[in-house]
Amino acid sequence: MLLITCPHCGPRDETEFRYGDQAGVAYTPDADDAAWAAYLFVRDNPKGWFHERWFHAHGCRTWFSVHRHTVTHEMRQQP
Repeated sequence: MLLITCPHCGPRDETEFRYGDQAGVAYTPDADDAAWAAYLFVRDNPKGWFHERWFHAHGCRTWFSVHRHTVTHEMRQQP
């Protein structure tokens, strides 16, 4: 089980959070069908550090970004 540190509430159990997908994916409002499908479904799957968005659903209800190591699940808070 992960211990995720919310920037507002402090360290909490992962069951309080919802994963929000890869952070920093650029939205293109005038995309064609292929580009729109890629935006929705194609994400990086690295072995190492990965920039993610999380939502504190059972707490302060805010979105925040973290870097998570996909092998060790170590998390670093974004400034």
